Amino acid sequence: MTIEPRDPDHQQNGTDPIRSSRILSVQSHVAFGYVGGKAAVFPLQCMGYDVDVVNTVNFSNHTGYGRFGGTKTNAEELTRIFDFMQQSGVLIPDRLLTGYIPTADSLGSVRELVKKLKLSNPNLIYLLDPVLGDSGRLYVSEDCVSVYRELLPLATIITPNWFEVEVLTEVSLTDLPSLRAALRKLHDLYHVPNVVISSIPLTKLSASVPSYLLPPIQSINGSTHEEKSYLICIASSVNDNGNLERRPLSTVYAGCVELLPGYFSGVGDLFSALLLGHYHTPQSSGSTPFPNASKSYSPLAHAASHSLSKTHGILTLTHESASTLSLPSTDDELDSREPERKSRRMKGRELRIIQGQDVFRRKEWDGVAKMRVWEGFWNDSN
Repeated sequence: MTIEPRDPDHQQNGTDPIRSSRILSVQSHVAFGYVGGKAAVFPLQCMGYDVDVVNTVNFSNHTGYGRFGGTKTNAEELTRIFDFMQQSGVLIPDRLLTGYIPTADSLGSVRELVKKLKLSNPNLIYLLDPVLGDSGRLYVSEDCVSVYRELLPLATIITPNWFEVEVLTEVSLTDLPSLRAALRKLHDLYHVPNVVISSIPLTKLSASVPSYLLPPIQSINGSTHEEKSYLICIASSVNDNGNLERRPLSTVYAGCVELLPGYFSGVGDLFSALLLGHYHTPQSSGSTPFPNASKSYSPLAHAASHSLSKTHGILTLTHESASTLSLPSTDDELDSREPERKSRRMKGRELRIIQGQDVFRRKEWDGVAKMRVWEGFWNDSN
């Protein structure tokens, strides 16, 4: 597949409206529910983006239901789709979003696509969500890990969860020094300019987090059963000449949100989509429906603030709706005897993407809490 270099005047002069504000989404698809592309595409369209979709799997529903079926798109099929898009003149994204890709061969096909797109358009913004697994368990074949490491230097932004950071960096995350070591490896060794980790239990880092970044202290250290739990989101953006001129390697931003009870699928897919949609640089300002990003605020912090607040808004709406449904409690033994219990619970906790669409259409800071700089994050680090 050969892609002709794009004429930069098309974007700068606005002479080709089809080229502007266009995202290619390469991730999973389900017929029912909101995970993968179903959690990402509609929110991006609400934001004003045209979204082209290539499905890496076509399933009936997400795997959390226990029963599901469908097909996986193999590497040859993916390459054929990309080739025909190029031949038809419709492989023209300004931004690329990749999510769940189940095999190393399919990842290799996507890797070649990314290389050629970046050769054609050096300003391509690529958000890589390295969907490997969670809670100590891989969702994909183990040979995917090495291919993901090859993709890291091609990405503009990556959005791994806590477990995926450990797998990619081979650093066990237990405290602030280990988090620093993992971020240093991602920035220095793999040359990733922007890293966002959205779902870190605050208890893992609370002893090291500056007080001005924390929620009310009684919510963390209280001993009653009514105590709330929180997650902390970390966004790390490499500084120009980082580690030189006594500047830290990166600027780290942080923000906390309440951890809502229950199991919800597709949250990371929604978060990554919103992060990409809200990420603006001077080079991308002519190709985004959101041209008024703050010039005094980091592009990554701007995007992470919006995606964190809006994802949490959708989660809150989903939780409130699910709370009215008298859903069955989680019980593995009962679920195995009565599979319909699990199905009812999963259906009741599907993200309320459609009901919350007004959240995605907001273009200002309404209801969005700004993430703040973690001053001294790199202090005492080697």
